[in-house]
Amino acid sequence: MKILILNGPNLNLLGKREPTIYGNQSFEDYFKQLKNTFPNVDLEYRQSNHEGTLVDWIHEVGFSYDGIVFNAGAYTHTSVAIADAIAGVETKVIEVHISNVHAREAFRHHSYMAKNCVGTIAGLGLKGYELGVRYFTED
Repeated sequence: MKILILNGPNLNLLGKREPTIYGNQSFEDYFKQLKNTFPNVDLEYRQSNHEGTLVDWIHEVGFSYDGIVFNAGAYTHTSVAIADAIAGVETKVIEVHISNVHAREAFRHHSYMAKNCVGTIAGLGLKGYELGVRYFTED
């Protein structure tokens, strides 16, 4: 089983950026724990601050991987291109948000991606990624 964990803009700053919202742990450290939790899953992690790069990666793995767990960050609320990329591939995508986007600013309440994803996990911190991977492993 091959699953891509994909993070969008500013998520490279996890552990440093707004720790009251996003916590104190870097994603790299969390990813090590995630790999230990799922030793029989081929987990891959990528992060980019660039919309086109995220679209390219979705296209690259979207017909061969078993799942994508995707936190698009702010692009969730702005990117029709990413929504179209998800709609255009066969690999299922789970949308993940560390914070509860519905308890934040109004512009964060809408996701362009959600209608093309199999589900959305929000507000459970980094645990949301684990739950996303678990969905694919138990599906």
